[in-house]
Amino acid sequence: MDIGREVGKLYAKAFPEVLKAHGELYVRSGGRVGHKLLFGVPSLIVRTVGAKSGEPRTTVLTYVRDGDDYIVVASKGGAPRNPAWYHNMVTAGTVDVQVGTDRFPATVEALKPGDADYQRLWDLADANNGGRYAAYQRKTSRPIPVVRLRPA
Repeated sequence: MDIGREVGKLYAKAFPEVLKAHGELYVRSGGRVGHKLLFGVPSLIVRTVGAKSGEPRTTVLTYVRDGDDYIVVASKGGAPRNPAWYHNMVTAGTVDVQVGTDRFPATVEALKPGDADYQRLWDLADANNGGRYAAYQRKTSRPIPVVRLRPA
């Protein structure tokens, strides 16, 4: 038995559940608990509506600051498709953001490779997240978007 491989499988199975529990605690506590994620990476809460359903959607995402803006990355762990929250936010154009207990409206700007500021913001977000985004990009052929949330 390869212990390292078994630990890796257990981690891959448990990590999504840990993230889900973290998000629920963050939202239910009104932002009083959960601003920092496991590795010290800050997280925020985004509230928007489903692009197709029109139903309210709440998502907890890691972020990095760029001046007054909040930068999030639509990595979905390197999956072949963008996450649903990305489509919902881009379609809505504006979202409600919560950082800790502070809530505010923000405009949404999606950036892809080749767009002005994309590479700089990608590098900033990737460094903040311990190089995980670069690892996710290697797993997929889709260009992973960076999203700028600008307080309105």
